[in-house]
Amino acid sequence: MSQQSIQESGRRRLTRNRIFRYIYDQPSAVSKAQIADSLGLSLPTIHQNINELLDLGLVRRGPLLASTGGRPPVAYEVPGDVRYCVGVSVTANHLRFLLTDLRQNEIAYREVPLATLKADDIGKEIRSNLDPFLTEYDVDRKKLLGVGITIPGIVDQETKTIRFSPTMKMKDMRLEKISSHIDFPVTFENDSVCAGFAEWFSKAPEQKSRNFAYLLLENGIGGSLFLNGRQYFGNDHRSGEFGHICVEPGGRVCNCGRKGCLEAYCSALRFTRDLGISIDEFFGEMEKGNQEYRELWDDVLHHLAIGIADLRMAFDCDITLGGFVADYMEPYLSKLKKLVLEQTPFDEEPDFISIGRFTSKASMMGVALHFTNEFLRGI
Repeated sequence: MSQQSIQESGRRRLTRNRIFRYIYDQPSAVSKAQIADSLGLSLPTIHQNINELLDLGLVRRGPLLASTGGRPPVAYEVPGDVRYCVGVSVTANHLRFLLTDLRQNEIAYREVPLATLKADDIGKEIRSNLDPFLTEYDVDRKKLLGVGITIPGIVDQETKTIRFSPTMKMKDMRLEKISSHIDFPVTFENDSVCAGFAEWFSKAPEQKSRNFAYLLLENGIGGSLFLNGRQYFGNDHRSGEFGHICVEPGGRVCNCGRKGCLEAYCSALRFTRDLGISIDEFFGEMEKGNQEYRELWDDVLHHLAIGIADLRMAFDCDITLGGFVADYMEPYLSKLKKLVLEQTPFDEEPDFISIGRFTSKASMMGVALHFTNEFLRGI
């Protein structure tokens, strides 16, 4: 093939990808005329590429649009069932499985409680639960892009190791010890990195360039940072370890061994494991008037506000809250915002703080979206 033919083939592929991504990014089906107008392409070019995408089963005809005179135009959309992905969240006492389609729709979810999960058993446990999960929901294995796994720790992609996970008590563990048990493409990433990516990916295209910090509130606390439309990883791929910023010098001992970390004050373990109750029980009893629990929660909010204010001062960006603690945060959000404003000298309104779209399932959605993103790029 000549160099000119290669270049022309490359341009055609880029054009097809632009058209596909435009259709994918729209909240509803769009017509050929709308696509041509938005992308500045000719109708014959749109027509040719739409036919190719239809033949590949990557787009389908949607509902007819309202007519402005003459025949109503046909609209096109990307169906979710084109492909599927699985996200798996690994913690010290359970596995969680999320099946999602190409449109970020949750198809199925399963939580597998475990008394303890040893590092050496992670791959075996995922394998023994994954196949029944896929079978129950009749997933076409040929349409499964891959299995993403989140770990509450630092994942080193260059050395293919989990460098350190305090809550899982893992250090320098090779990823292959887990992936070798799974018969699909596998990717690994830090849970908070994935959760933040899920929130960024779900934003409208025009909102993706807005800076924000994501704060994951679970048994551990982590985060991720998005600057100028890109996820910032840091020099050593460990940015966003917001759980270990100091909010109380010389305070409570953290899992990392230091004192006064945000995680030591605001992780869910403080009001679940330490009290010997579930998170549902904690919030249920607090709402019934348990004063001890109320005072504990007030202290959590106080230190969380300090952490959020520090992030706001450092990055001057929006703050998005996620993780399973965020599922319970809505009734207390106004109080948290007030506490944050007391800590920030430059802000008069707390509209930069919000609860994320996916909350407790964000990390699983985010790691599954790794495969979605790769698939979209390859069209």
